[in-house]
Amino acid sequence: MRRYAASVVDRLNPKRASNLSANGEIFTSLAVLRNRSRQLERDNEYAKKFYHMVESNVIGTDGITLQARARDDRGALDTHDNERIEAAWRDWSKPALCSTTRQLSWIDIQNLAIKAVARDGEVLIQLVPGFENEYKFALHIIEADHLDENYNLSTPEKRVVMGVELDQWDAPIAYNLRAKHPGDDTHSFFGKNYRRVPAEQIIHLYKTDRPGQVRGVPWMHAVMKNLNQTDGYIEAELVAARTAASKMGFFKSDTGDAYVGDDTQATGEMITDAEPGAFEELPGGVDFVAYDPQHPTTAFSGFMKTVIRGAASGLNVSYESLSNDREGVNFSSIRSGVIDERDQWRTLQKWVSTHLHHRVYQAWLKHCLTAQTLPLPPRKFKKFLDVIWQARGWTWVDPLKDQQAQKMSEEMGTQTLTAICAAQGRDFEDICAQRAREQKILDKYGLKREEVANAKED
Repeated sequence: MRRYAASVVDRLNPKRASNLSANGEIFTSLAVLRNRSRQLERDNEYAKKFYHMVESNVIGTDGITLQARARDDRGALDTHDNERIEAAWRDWSKPALCSTTRQLSWIDIQNLAIKAVARDGEVLIQLVPGFENEYKFALHIIEADHLDENYNLSTPEKRVVMGVELDQWDAPIAYNLRAKHPGDDTHSFFGKNYRRVPAEQIIHLYKTDRPGQVRGVPWMHAVMKNLNQTDGYIEAELVAARTAASKMGFFKSDTGDAYVGDDTQATGEMITDAEPGAFEELPGGVDFVAYDPQHPTTAFSGFMKTVIRGAASGLNVSYESLSNDREGVNFSSIRSGVIDERDQWRTLQKWVSTHLHHRVYQAWLKHCLTAQTLPLPPRKFKKFLDVIWQARGWTWVDPLKDQQAQKMSEEMGTQTLTAICAAQGRDFEDICAQRAREQKILDKYGLKREEVANAKED
């Protein structure tokens, strides 16, 4: 048989696969996936933990920071201009200047954006030049709901796919955003009002999984079904365990007085209060049949671990990080899981800095140079685009062994000090500058580094 066994259709492998395009599959599922993903964030502890992991590992406490690396005509770093750019960028990053709401700092926007992409699948950020602030530039964060997936149009003059207007090469031309309060710049499409925004003013942030994909999907789409099941299972086990702890039972009467209970519902059913350690006298002729369920069952822990392991695999994070369960795990397995997980975070850091940070910086720089809110020559725009985005790093899993390995790599010439510092979220040049300042202080007091490092309190 000259075909793949996985393609055979029989009773054990029925034909259920879809041959729809990426946009065809997204169109039929996007709204439901987005709403369920948000519901999981509200109600499911593991989903909430994953979104927190995305924020803290991709963006971190200080965010992904700008390091200007423009060089002069001799090829040396233009320290003066670089410092002016970095100082202006830090100033603009304040909440009062960065966002149109004047409430979100640049770090807030980074966290909000990456969380929205993970939870909703996508987020839109509008670049607003001419905004009324000192730099005449701000960002407006727009939830994906404003981009109507039901707005689809295909004519010789215009093609719109799920709210995104495309050219012949599938490049966005404009975004048709829902407007709550239509103004002069809106038009109507079957009774709905839209605000057409040119594509150069919109950063549409989402992960592309298939060619031609126009919209993003929640990252939790492959695991949300099982995570929803765990909520129901845990609830059932909790109710059963609470009932078992109360040792409830049923009253049975063949003869004698009927049991009246403690209260009666509006529909007539009797209510009996169940309290641990409580006994009551039964009427004549009434027997008590004990109800003693054994919950939670011994399979509860194993079942939950299996489901959460599957969720961790689908989200590409380690089980120990997602579940906070380190029972019976040795150091080597934790270290291996952490290293694999950090590779994913580094990949996402590179992705978000390329598609969000650099685009925002490029628009900010261009507008600031044109409007002269940044007093540098506009003709050097391309020169000032030479920047590095320094993402957060992590401490070593095994500090002694890892530092020894890094030292050996540097001495062998297979690793650089710049790369070693970058892995920890540090900038080598900043460290050198700090060490130079420290050396001046040591020289001032006639001290050596070893004396300070080995100094003991009196």
